[in-house]
Amino acid sequence: MFAWVIASAVVMVGVLVSSGVSVASKTTTTKASSTPTGGAIQLIVQPGETQGAGKIIVTGAIGDWGTTSPSKTKAGTKYGIATLTKGGFEVNLTTIAEKINSGQPTPNSATCSLEISATAPAAISNGTGAYKGIKGSVDLTETFGFIAPRFTSGKKNGQCNFSNSAKPVAEMGTVYGTGTVTF
Repeated sequence: MFAWVIASAVVMVGVLVSSGVSVASKTTTTKASSTPTGGAIQLIVQPGETQGAGKIIVTGAIGDWGTTSPSKTKAGTKYGIATLTKGGFEVNLTTIAEKINSGQPTPNSATCSLEISATAPAAISNGTGAYKGIKGSVDLTETFGFIAPRFTSGKKNGQCNFSNSAKPVAEMGTVYGTGTVTF
């Protein structure tokens, strides 16, 4: 009944680490070491639409931003690549994808809205550039919201159409993670 919600969430998980950020306002920069020392980080991701690039910013011990690629699978592991201004790294998305895939959305028949959320650990590794040698993990929380269409005719006229063939009227996802990395 809600397969499109899960399928859409899985697509969003796929683009979790495929985000790109542009800085629209002027920022003041201070002289800092180009090699991070490690510590607590926060990932804030705006997933891209339907397998496209999204946006990511990493705060804390890493202060950087960039894009993510749609998820890839190698040796049975689903991962995404964060490409930041000073380098990049991989995020293991296997566990969060499994949780989203097995989750049940929470529907509201009065408003035709659905929400699904999951939290799981995700390992960070395979750094490049300033992030060469990165190791660590973050606890990712993904939340996706959807608005289902309403039937426009027939005996279900006006009711929510949560069928597998119904395309959501609107959908949005957010991903937030906290954790620690070392170099």
